[in-house]
Amino acid sequence: MSTLRFSIIQTSLFWEDKGANLDLLGQKIMGINEPTEIIVLPEMFNTGFSMQPEKFAETMDGPSVDWMRRMSAATKSIITGSLMISENGKYYNRLIWMLPNGQCGVYDKRHLFAFAGEDQHYTPGNKRLIASVKGWKINLQICYDLRFPVWARQELAQVSDKRKKVDTFNENAVSSTLVTEYDVLLYVANWPEKRSHAWKTLLTARAIENQCFTIGVNRVGLDGNNIAHSGNSMIVGPLGEVLYHCAYEEAVFHISLQKEEIDNTRSKFPFWKDADFFHIQ
Repeated sequence: MSTLRFSIIQTSLFWEDKGANLDLLGQKIMGINEPTEIIVLPEMFNTGFSMQPEKFAETMDGPSVDWMRRMSAATKSIITGSLMISENGKYYNRLIWMLPNGQCGVYDKRHLFAFAGEDQHYTPGNKRLIASVKGWKINLQICYDLRFPVWARQELAQVSDKRKKVDTFNENAVSSTLVTEYDVLLYVANWPEKRSHAWKTLLTARAIENQCFTIGVNRVGLDGNNIAHSGNSMIVGPLGEVLYHCAYEEAVFHISLQKEEIDNTRSKFPFWKDADFFHIQ
């Protein structure tokens, strides 16, 4: 049975103070005393949800990405979270998937929050990142992406074997197996308290419709715009059952997820056979 261990950090953030945030998060990360494989930080973990990338964005060779690299190596764990990145004259709200060997994957936030002017400062991404760990597949997304189910929807592959007869009256019948893209859907966020009901509801919906574990990691406290964040970080199982929920408090939570639970759910409730086939460009 394949097990994957996550540590999620729900924390307040210092407004646009990268040094203070990295010190704070470094203490929390190094204070993890039990084995873990993936440590999850909130969206824009080094600044808060700021619309000033001109002042605070860094390159992929900058100090914040280097900090992630050092923290990952020190803990021998994957570390992920988003921050402002400057690249080729553009700014991105970029999730970094940092491996202990110093290599990393990146996902640029696809859906920019125009309600707060995010689309005026950042460039949207155009492709998803599905990471692979120990035979698990993890779909990595950021905050506002949660409101767009097509972007998260499992894209099915149909594997056929024409050598098998499914119907004795049709020797050309095809035996098909539906293969899903991922097992865990992960969101890092700065989601405001006033819309926390939507956050909790949509996290549960994404888990149920994709028959996957869904993890949402949010911040707490007031930001520099006096917007309150209640956390409500959650881990939801493939049947929509809430495995973890924490509101308002700073917390570091550890959980071991079982691959067998995903496999059993999809086998017992094979809703995929009725799904629509499509392709996300």
